Amino acid sequence: MKISIHTMYFLPDFGSAPILMDELARYLAGRGHEVEVVTTFPRVSARGPRGLAYSRRRASGFVVKRFWTPRTPHPFGRLMAWNIYTAGALLNILSPAKSDVLFLRTPPLQLGVPAFAAKRLRAARILLSVQDIHPDLAIESGILKNPAGIRFSRSLEKWVYGLADRIVVISDGFRRNLLAKGVPGPKMSVIPNWVDTEFLRPLDKDNPVSRKFGFDGKFVLMYSGTISISSDLALARVLEAARILAAERDIVFAIAGEGLRKDALRARAAALGLRNVIFLPFQPYGDLPNLLAAADVLLVPLDGEKSELSVPSKLYNFMAAGRPVLGLARPGSEVAAILGERQCGVPVSPGDAARIADAVRALKGSPEWRRALAANGRAYVVERFAKDKVLSAYDEIIRSMAS
Repeated sequence: MKISIHTMYFLPDFGSAPILMDELARYLAGRGHEVEVVTTFPRVSARGPRGLAYSRRRASGFVVKRFWTPRTPHPFGRLMAWNIYTAGALLNILSPAKSDVLFLRTPPLQLGVPAFAAKRLRAARILLSVQDIHPDLAIESGILKNPAGIRFSRSLEKWVYGLADRIVVISDGFRRNLLAKGVPGPKMSVIPNWVDTEFLRPLDKDNPVSRKFGFDGKFVLMYSGTISISSDLALARVLEAARILAAERDIVFAIAGEGLRKDALRARAAALGLRNVIFLPFQPYGDLPNLLAAADVLLVPLDGEKSELSVPSKLYNFMAAGRPVLGLARPGSEVAAILGERQCGVPVSPGDAARIADAVRALKGSPEWRRALAANGRAYVVERFAKDKVLSAYDEIIRSMAS
């Protein structure tokens, strides 16, 4: 089968999405499918090529097509990037080549436009992978406020779900959200994002990355990932917790990664005069196991209502790395439920800096508790989210769509 994977971000871009989509493309190509990836040029920090509007390359057994999009932290610029990428995807659909299955990783919901064209003009089947619930996330973040814009986005969401032949959601919470919006249950499958548990595994804290950043003798709490709208407020509370803990000189908060909200977060830390918070640039993917191993506790921050709308892939990555997780997520959310039920971390309300600080002290004071939480998390991920097990489920769905 010919499969066209549409994803805004792909390696060598930073973040979990590029890694996951690269692994999916490699797996499907290895299973005998003809695979193309329709994506964008990497962000500047990933050192992508400049001065190009389009490129096509074959590597690792599949084709990668890239379109230029603007890079800006402004919400309007982000919307423009989504629309330009959608236009490129539509042009690709209109080319003579035909795909049997379009795999659409949303957001953006605008990908419904090329999906519509592919169904009508090419008789393609549509597999929708819902990674974040939009427009809910944009509304809760305060980015989408205009009533007319909200109504249009809701209509677009409903239309896209109706176009899809199959929908994959990454959690039971997502499935409940879509069921409440009228999406038929039989159309949906719950397939979590996966983890390469051989690559991400428990390692010693004393390693080259840890020594590089001077973490020796420090109790390190680390966030590693994209600094985005889904974690902005929770990370701001982490800074407040760092201020509460400023007198405890052996506690360090490390925030590693890039994203739309990094500059604002760094400015806030500077305004608070925090010397126990360090910001690290995006680290090469090959260094990720040692980076996570350099931490004593890993942070998964989700803002308020957004706890119900996102289950970050980093949660499973952190558990695979053999470190306890401090999850800043609303009680009753899926993240909080996983940490509590599986005894692999500590869930704390994202809006309470004092309770975050208390949780840090409790974890710091009990190494044996931390080891038990880490072991539980690692075992759970190996059992449920190992890469080959999850990717085979995608292959089964795609093959079933041809019949």
